[in-house]
Amino acid sequence: MVPDSVVRRGLDANASADTLLDGLAAAARDIGARHDGCWGVALPGPFDYANGVALYEHVGKFDQLRGVDIRAGLRSRLQDAMRSAWFLNDADAFGIGEVALGAAGDSRRAVCLTLGTGVGSAFLADGVPVKAGPDVPPDGSCYLLQYRGRPLEETVSRRAIRRAYAAEMPDAGAPDVRAIAEACRAGDAVAVAVLGRAFAALGEAVGPFLLRFGAEVLIVGGSMAGSWDIVEPAVRQGLVAVHPQLAALPLRKAARSEEAGLVGAAWWAWTREFGRRQAARREVRAEP
Repeated sequence: MVPDSVVRRGLDANASADTLLDGLAAAARDIGARHDGCWGVALPGPFDYANGVALYEHVGKFDQLRGVDIRAGLRSRLQDAMRSAWFLNDADAFGIGEVALGAAGDSRRAVCLTLGTGVGSAFLADGVPVKAGPDVPPDGSCYLLQYRGRPLEETVSRRAIRRAYAAEMPDAGAPDVRAIAEACRAGDAVAVAVLGRAFAALGEAVGPFLLRFGAEVLIVGGSMAGSWDIVEPAVRQGLVAVHPQLAALPLRKAARSEEAGLVGAAWWAWTREFGRRQAARREVRAEP
């Protein structure tokens, strides 16, 4: 990475489509012109990544982008500064970046989870996301999993943890997860129980797929990974409850949370663009 090259801008997830696209394009322009115009764009789902079209609806963010051709919107704003744009899921980008930056060590099969507003996931074989097959959840997405008959994110997510704590401590209001973690460290029995249940549930839900996939390492990132002293033992407890074999699985906190998603998006864009250019050269050589 080029030192000091990261640009960060605020973005109102409830803004109009034009405002959101203007913000994305402004951040892109702010990094300068030292690039070849091949862009990687990491966005949460639901999204048509092949065509660059947003599918958001009633998800609480970016709803105004539903049906919008993001690729065309960015091209109209960036013009000559954009030769191509390749889209991928933000959790996949994060996982690819963590593998590229070394968090996976020499492991060839890695799983990366991101914990925040929900549960993001990437199942990676030699750094490439695996999105289908019996060894991974549908679309490689753990948020689609069930835990005890309910969607996993009804137990493991920012809103679920806050709701669970408020249900047992109604006089405390609805503190954020960071405050609940601080209460846990201070010995608050309710906070200890709520967080322990949530992160153990994550281990139980994901554990069977770690076994099927043959995962060699589990990497956890996202805002909640900042409370690693709480997250790690509870996730481990859930994993062991699935199968004793998972007690030996390396469980690591994401190494480069700030840069991983950017690196993963860049890697994805360049490898796809390189493949496209190689294919174009082969077609030219094949012409009579």
